[in-house]
Amino acid sequence: MKTTVDIADALLQSAKEVSAREGTTVRALIEEGLRQTLAKRQKSGSFRLRKASFSGKGILPEIEEGSWDTIRGLIYRDRGE
Repeated sequence: MKTTVDIADALLQSAKEVSAREGTTVRALIEEGLRQTLAKRQKSGSFRLRKASFSGKGILPEIEEGSWDTIRGLIYRDRGE
């Protein structure tokens, strides 16, 4: 597909120099750059929750029922309040 893109003169000149030195085309360089940029953005766009588990014996019997008052009491236990 053909399209028109405005590119800074210095960037285009650098691309022409690299393509001549490497025996490729500016088009190939642009396509390579776009592929790399799109792949990078696709990877960084997906959220991954870090592993934050820890070893233990599971829920304490005192909080198995899940009462907020019980949980709060255990959090502040031995803090003088």
